[in-house]
Amino acid sequence: MAGGFAKDGAVQDQIDATVEDAVERARSRLPRGESLFECEECGAEIPGARRKAVPGVRLCVYCQEAEDREQAAASGFNRRGSKDSQLR
Repeated sequence: MAGGFAKDGAVQDQIDATVEDAVERARSRLPRGESLFECEECGAEIPGARRKAVPGVRLCVYCQEAEDREQAAASGFNRRGSKDSQLR
């Protein structure tokens, strides 16, 4: 049950929107196409096992870990949350 000016189901709508955003963000990061033999960032060789395990890989393990840390730091908040829900 929603209170104040929010309609019934508003909280669930916010949860659904947050989940949809996370799924879209994850899908957009999936590698596509043919794997590279050298890392786009540092030029290091990408091992054959990694190229086989992750189709479309573009970064070496070290650069991929750094990128994952950056993206994790930037996510984690609900951009669609209303002021009302943030005050509770």
